[in-house]
Amino acid sequence: MEISNKSLPTRSQAKITVMFVRFFRWLSNAAFTLLSTRKIKGLENIPPQGPYILVSNHLSRVDAPLLLTVIKNNNVTGWAAAKYRTHPLFGLIVRLGGGIFIRRGEVDREPLSAGVAWLREGNIFGIAAEGTRSKTGVLIRAKTGAAYLADQAKVPILPIAIMGTESMMSNLLRLRRSRLAVHIGVPFYLPPLQEKERTVGLRRNADEIMCRIAAMMPPAYHGAYADHPRLGELLSESDA
Repeated sequence: MEISNKSLPTRSQAKITVMFVRFFRWLSNAAFTLLSTRKIKGLENIPPQGPYILVSNHLSRVDAPLLLTVIKNNNVTGWAAAKYRTHPLFGLIVRLGGGIFIRRGEVDREPLSAGVAWLREGNIFGIAAEGTRSKTGVLIRAKTGAAYLADQAKVPILPIAIMGTESMMSNLLRLRRSRLAVHIGVPFYLPPLQEKERTVGLRRNADEIMCRIAAMMPPAYHGAYADHPRLGELLSESDA
């Protein structure tokens, strides 16, 4: 696939984005300090700079702001569902933050190309592995977007498990502070894809990412990956 830079920001746009990201990180930190307690584990695993793909599970709309308080690098962007493009609040936040809109459920080539180009410039790209929020509060089957980007850009994956955000809105309505946890795993490279089995390889690599995320979470969160053999292997290795 030809990689185009036309979706990447200009120099002036990049400066505005960095300023907004810094402000939004400060605002998010203030909000989470007021409304929750945060337990962050594995900060030493975050690479000092890109390129890498930050991949997490997705439980709530507050997941992205929460991760922004953990990742201090300003050269970070990610995909956002195209349905938010016209949303008066979320659409504005995505645009000011330099996010890339993508149409879910189809091959949207321009955002895919822009993600690869962003990583090849040495930056950080954030992805929700499942491609959408879990409605059940547990892991659902991963989409293959992160595995595709990793194969195209040849960069490592930084797996991150988020817990507690699924109940943050309901706790807020009850005037309760939420207990949030963010566990950051060790960066790793996915095995290269063989041309004759790309579809099978993408699925295998997508599940590898999710199993590594699941391995950092209590069993109650494992959901669709509870009985996955690779998760069993990872848990056995951690107990050894």
